Amino acid sequence: MVTVVDQPRQQPTTEGPQQREAAGRRRGLALVRNMGIVAHIDAGKTTVSERILFYSGRIYKMGEVHEGNTAMDWMVQEQERGITITSAATTCFWRDHQINLLDTPGHVDFTVEVERSLRVLDGVVGVFCGVGGVQPQSETVWRQAKKYHVPCLAFVNKLDRPGADFLGVVRQLREKLDAPAVPVQWPIGREDQFAGVIDLIRMRALRFDEASRGAVVLAGDIPPDLKAQAEEARAQMIEQIAERDEEVLAAYLHNPEVPEALLTAGLRRATIAGQLVPVLCGAALRNKGIQPLLDAVVDYLPAPVDVPAVVGHHPKTRAAVRCAVSDFEPLSALVFKIANDPYVGKLAFVRVYAGTLTKGQNVYNPRTQKRERVGRIVELHANHREDITALHAGEIGGLVGLKLATTGDTLCQENKPVVLERIEFPEPVVAMAIEPRSQADRDKLREALAVLAGEDPTFRITTNPETGQLLINGMGELHLEIKKDLLAREFHVAANAGKPMVAYKETIQTAARGEHVFAREIGGRGHYGSVTLEVAPAARGAGNRVEFKVSADAIPTEFRAAVEQGLTDGLLTGVVGNYPLVDVLVRVVGGGCHPVDSTEVAFRSAAVMAFRAAAQAARPVMLEPIMKIEIITPEEFVGDVLGDINSRRGRIRDIERRAAAQIVSAEVPLAELFGYTTMLRSLTKGRSSYVMEPCRFEPVPEAVQAGLINR
Repeated sequence: MVTVVDQPRQQPTTEGPQQREAAGRRRGLALVRNMGIVAHIDAGKTTVSERILFYSGRIYKMGEVHEGNTAMDWMVQEQERGITITSAATTCFWRDHQINLLDTPGHVDFTVEVERSLRVLDGVVGVFCGVGGVQPQSETVWRQAKKYHVPCLAFVNKLDRPGADFLGVVRQLREKLDAPAVPVQWPIGREDQFAGVIDLIRMRALRFDEASRGAVVLAGDIPPDLKAQAEEARAQMIEQIAERDEEVLAAYLHNPEVPEALLTAGLRRATIAGQLVPVLCGAALRNKGIQPLLDAVVDYLPAPVDVPAVVGHHPKTRAAVRCAVSDFEPLSALVFKIANDPYVGKLAFVRVYAGTLTKGQNVYNPRTQKRERVGRIVELHANHREDITALHAGEIGGLVGLKLATTGDTLCQENKPVVLERIEFPEPVVAMAIEPRSQADRDKLREALAVLAGEDPTFRITTNPETGQLLINGMGELHLEIKKDLLAREFHVAANAGKPMVAYKETIQTAARGEHVFAREIGGRGHYGSVTLEVAPAARGAGNRVEFKVSADAIPTEFRAAVEQGLTDGLLTGVVGNYPLVDVLVRVVGGGCHPVDSTEVAFRSAAVMAFRAAAQAARPVMLEPIMKIEIITPEEFVGDVLGDINSRRGRIRDIERRAAAQIVSAEVPLAELFGYTTMLRSLTKGRSSYVMEPCRFEPVPEAVQAGLINR
């Protein structure tokens, strides 16, 4: 199906297979690539993924996002909206390499899918729109990739569109993302004249045969009018590689024309080390540039043996445990996603770091301290499953039969336990009241919500302590809208939902002290407990921490768990508007007990009351989520847009001209952005659009806080 001009270039292995690899592997460790595709919404991730699957022979009919028939966007909600909602996994083969691919969402409401995918990937391809360049969610996913030290490639897509600017996007990569971007390709033509790419490593022009839908790649000479630009770009590329790789530098000093093989090897080492980001280009919708991108994935992104071995800790001793990448090491695998499949039930997505997982094997979960049996092992292809017998070190797949595992759990051997670092997830910022339409649906609703919360760590279920209402909490209006749609379509639960509400939080601004003595007779028995504590503000985002600075005589060891539970209750209920308190340091510094009457109930109650007294004296304040928003608008509407943002308590951060539009960057409280889509369309006659993402929490102004409390 695919015709490629060059013979496959085999990747050299660094260690003999007898040291690391079992005989049953489909591909050796050096021939495996675990990679993902990340980008801002509408940059073309799913279109790129669809072409990768088509040209690699994984699918035989190329779907389109706008037609709702792509392989990776398989959910009805994805097909209707033309966006990716959940990470889809698949496996394909290119140049005899096994590529385990994850296509991630670009919408900020589903950032959890990107976070947990990057946790288990060895490399990513960042897709950037040739017109839009580096957009807000591009910055977020790039930051997430850097957090996990994942090597990156950049693919500048949509170069066939009016206003596309390849060099402009490269400049934004360097300036906005601080990425050491180095172009390894050069576009042939621009906008509607875009015809192919120049390979700067091998100095040849690549064009993509339209009759075969780009399957045939035609290599030829570089057009004369681009020869000088290509030679200059290649010289700059070689200099950048030589600055970061000693072998290339030595060859460059001897002869500026560095051999192709040496350049490729040097660029690979620099990419894996995070010192360079190779930049490629194309137009996925027009079937241009995908095969060279696949070549770059094989040539520059790391195999599991090229990245440092993951380090966990022993669940009891906390000693560091190094999990070497080998089929013969003790098992260590990370559950990075849970999905509920209508045909197979609970499906756990896993990445195996060391050892081998086989069908029917018993695995140990250190969190639950229980063994579970692996019923089936499946290779994932979007919503299709193919049974396989084993998952080896460095591979990604699905497990059926695990009832207790959740996202972030480690699977290992009971006699060689290890706990891998769990995945951190952002806090929900929007809440919505929900109730069943009939009494008969009450239990079904709770069961369905529990299943959805098990799949998505950023989707949480709480109860309003004052009204008793059931609340669903998520990352945005679209996030909650999708969950409500899933309740109706997949779980067949009829539910009424209220308007979205901001998920406020509380914190304290100063240190304070509180104490309480609980002494009562309940049911004919005395209950006594005394707790003295101090509270102090912690750094924003540090979370809550409880410390005991008290002797066992004042608060006996057997009652400390009750004190801690009381403090947890106090932190959850807050003191201003019954919102959770965050970023608070609590030190228990004193107390008292009675040799006969002291009970857990008494100490728990005393802890709650002492904490509330201290928090109320520590200048408590409500916190609201601040959103980073980017508005793309024609120049004639900039004044109206700025005035509207100011009226919403927003702060303008930057105004930038890009192509024929102005890009307004601002920070606005989430509470002021409900219904903003309709308002912006009305304000700009439908000619503007915007995207937003959570930025941080900030104190609510006193006047606004008073209004919220008195509502």
